[in-house]
Amino acid sequence: MNRVVHPIEQESFRRLRARLDTSHFPPLTRAVVERVVHSSADLDYASDLVMDEGELARAHTALHAGAPVVVDVEMVAAGITRRETVCRLKDAESGPGLTRSAHAMRLAYEQVGPGALWVIGCAPTALEELLTLDASPALVIGLPVGFVGAAESKAALRESGLPAVSNVSEKGGSAVAAAALNALLYHTVSPEENL
Repeated sequence: MNRVVHPIEQESFRRLRARLDTSHFPPLTRAVVERVVHSSADLDYASDLVMDEGELARAHTALHAGAPVVVDVEMVAAGITRRETVCRLKDAESGPGLTRSAHAMRLAYEQVGPGALWVIGCAPTALEELLTLDASPALVIGLPVGFVGAAESKAALRESGLPAVSNVSEKGGSAVAAAALNALLYHTVSPEENL
């Protein structure tokens, strides 16, 4: 089923491209950058985001083959418009040295196992916990926001060697994390783009 793009969204992307040249990015990277910038109206994401086209291509394939999508909070789930997600935050409990967000990652991993796409837009502790699991993710979209632990958790994600979309700064959030996943959902790969 083809996605119908509303005229307001079309005009928004036209204006975005008039202000930001994304033509030098490879196709999936460009899709993620544009969708994140569109969701935030923050052009600086074009130079703040960190990702690899080959990893995005493999994640795109896994996503469209039905790999599970795990989110850290319901706000991320609400932003992912064309896919069911797993969010275990309601079932999680905090304890000594463990936040609810971290516990939710453990519960989600027990449910979905390896090979999922993980979308974290709120809690740095969720991202930190994911890095301790043997999740073998198809992709980690690690874009938590905040002044405590956000930049550090994203740096740890990049250092982990896991396939990832992250950013260098403290900014992020549910809307941009969902936007990055939506970019992969919405993007149709032409034959010459296959890696």
